[in-house]
Amino acid sequence: MTEPDSPSPSSHEFRLPDLGEGLTEAELLSWSVSVGDTVVLNQVIAEVETAKAVVELPSPFAGTVLALLAEPGDAVPVGAPLLRIGDADSPVPTETEAPHRDSVLVGYGPEAPAASRRRRRTNRVPTPAIADGARSGDAGDAGRPDAKPAARRLAHELGIDLAAVPGTGSGGAVTVDDVRSAANRPAASSAPAPAGRESRVPIHGVRKETAAAMVHSAFTAPHVSVFVTAEVSASMDLVDRLRSTPAFVDLSLTPLALVAKAMLVSLRSHPELNASWDEVRQEIVTKHYVNLGIATATERGLLVPTIADAHTMSLVDLTRAIGVATATARAGTATPADLTGGTITITNVGVFGVDAGTPILPPGQAAILCLGAIARRPWVVGDAVVPRWVTTLGLSFDHRIVDGEQGSRFLADVAAALTDPLALLARA
Repeated sequence: MTEPDSPSPSSHEFRLPDLGEGLTEAELLSWSVSVGDTVVLNQVIAEVETAKAVVELPSPFAGTVLALLAEPGDAVPVGAPLLRIGDADSPVPTETEAPHRDSVLVGYGPEAPAASRRRRRTNRVPTPAIADGARSGDAGDAGRPDAKPAARRLAHELGIDLAAVPGTGSGGAVTVDDVRSAANRPAASSAPAPAGRESRVPIHGVRKETAAAMVHSAFTAPHVSVFVTAEVSASMDLVDRLRSTPAFVDLSLTPLALVAKAMLVSLRSHPELNASWDEVRQEIVTKHYVNLGIATATERGLLVPTIADAHTMSLVDLTRAIGVATATARAGTATPADLTGGTITITNVGVFGVDAGTPILPPGQAAILCLGAIARRPWVVGDAVVPRWVTTLGLSFDHRIVDGEQGSRFLADVAAALTDPLALLARA
């Protein structure tokens, strides 16, 4: 990080912009430029992580980078300066400061304790190929390794020194798989053993936001959960048949898409499930649109990308939208807008081999549907016991908004739709 001298009339300070959705700060993950580099308008200069998403920052100025005013690992408030860019002929400062010196951002007084400005991951237990977490994203190093953005993010999270990771990507670029391999590589015999029997990782970003939201939801909304076991053999057969049709040939159709469709259709008869509680005005707000949240497990933690106006979509469009939403979330490229605005959510614990769950409501939503594992199990048909595809659906709802009868009838309707999916498609 270069010395933050006062800006000259021919230079511009780029300050962390308002990234929306009420976010007040972001953590600097990595620089894409170094002091002395020439940048053009809208060139990506840095990557930051908010509580919602990883965001690339484009430069609003063209010229020469004169100073980097924050380091990877810094928690930068909105409005705080990130870097200084001068005209193309501006002299480049030659004095730099040590990477770990406790400096302050321009405009933010030295009286603030360092812990309030910075979240450094210096307390990790050493693992193979690990160096200082800040170094893996330090663009000030002339030997900055070539790495894919997702790989750079993962290396930052794990504390992996990218310079020590052999790249197998195009042109020798380090990929996500390369970083994972480095993290799992056995330590050399000379490497120091982990100290003690515990390790600590700072709580930040998505994990911190998720924890705060779940605690708030759990202690604000009175949760009630109901379950139903459904025989879904006809739905599984339909999914298999649709996968081979031209409309789905390039799509990844899964049972989740059909369950989501059943949920959307059932909401027409049970709109109270698609609502929120307004504490200030003491009103129940029923939404006449459905922004469907898809709970997604990612390397950064649980994310819930939202599919806007899902109620208007055909099964083909819904399948495509689910694929795009989950892929974007897992790649770390979802924007804050992609991860907000949901009105009801679906989560799939069945992919982990779990039969059922009682999920916590996303804040501001009245219900969340949980899909358990779909498996072949004994099922009574008439007087015979035969193998059938069976699953358990769970529903958690806010009892201030949804009565037990309403929640139970909605869940029963979803189960009935999956038992007879042709009737579901006729209603879609």
